[in-house]
Amino acid sequence: MKYHIKKPDELTENEIKIILNLWDVSEWDAMEPSYFRSFFKDSEFHFLIDSEEEIVALMRLNFDFVLEISNQQYHFAEAVGLVSAYEKKGYGKQLIKYIIENVGERNLESIGFCLSELRPFYDKCEIPILRDKAKYIKEKSGSEWMPSDDDDILIFNLSEEKKELLHQLSSENNAYLLQ
Repeated sequence: MKYHIKKPDELTENEIKIILNLWDVSEWDAMEPSYFRSFFKDSEFHFLIDSEEEIVALMRLNFDFVLEISNQQYHFAEAVGLVSAYEKKGYGKQLIKYIIENVGERNLESIGFCLSELRPFYDKCEIPILRDKAKYIKEKSGSEWMPSDDDDILIFNLSEEKKELLHQLSSENNAYLLQ
């Protein structure tokens, strides 16, 4: 297995097609490569590739992720869109190990999110989880602030100060996703 990282403008049209197919988001089905590259311009794509040069797992780091907590802005690299082409083969877990090592070496403050049903998987990956904290992150929907759909915050690489900051999120101490 090989680990690769690519910026959107380094992706081939075929790789973009594979990514969109693996993500399976109906609104993105007809996304053209040029629009994909523009839409995900503040991202990088992390891949696990097998000996046949097939993408077997992928995840995106979103660098356009800012939370406002107590009137202060905090920038994170958001680890999002983890998908494996084949379930129960260990590819997702293996990719996560590479990503944790990579963001650690680069000292990127990086978090992700998950629903409570996915906790066992992330526990197996030895990812620290701030359970039931993601719902205290509010996202703008029209003119209203709505709670996140996710349950948990995943810690890929974070300073103790930021871990504590996120650990303290509550109904009285919300974070707001700035867009």
